[in-house]
Amino acid sequence: MTRIAIILGSTRPGRYGKAVADWVYENARLRSDAEFTLIDLIDYPLPHLDEPIPASGGQYANEHTLAWSQAIAGFDGFVFVTPEYNHSTTGVLKNAIDYLYAEWNDKAAGFVSYGAAGGVRAVEHLRLVAAELQLATVRSQVALSLYTDYENFVTFRPQPTQLDALTSTLDQVVAWSGALATLRVTAAA
Repeated sequence: MTRIAIILGSTRPGRYGKAVADWVYENARLRSDAEFTLIDLIDYPLPHLDEPIPASGGQYANEHTLAWSQAIAGFDGFVFVTPEYNHSTTGVLKNAIDYLYAEWNDKAAGFVSYGAAGGVRAVEHLRLVAAELQLATVRSQVALSLYTDYENFVTFRPQPTQLDALTSTLDQVVAWSGALATLRVTAAA
């Protein structure tokens, strides 16, 4: 069974991302084509990158890095849930991504973003980072607006069309994760 991690990329107190990630997970787990797991970065308190060797070397020195690697390595694809901060993603998500390399390679990624402009600029940056990690990003994405998908800018109430966008994103992540399986097997051999 294809395994997809939904990674919640905000740890800020009062974050809106928890409701978004829960919505993604609750809808994803209704599917029968993959197994979905919600990973909250708050449960992986990584300090600013402190590994002496670049992640591409695959030689991790710290226990927190080894735990993070173990958490991520077994997945075939990812859905990143990210807010947009200052036209980009969160520092905590970028830091968590930077800790690893091979664990991201030849896997698929989709994005669910939120913010005043739907978080699309955060996703633009994440797509560039993903390309360097050989993480194949799908075209579909969910862009949630604080103006239309939140009641009074606080309570998450996604527009009905957002479920269509989520379904399309999950369809593509699952399909691409399966298509990339041959590359992952070849790389492991």
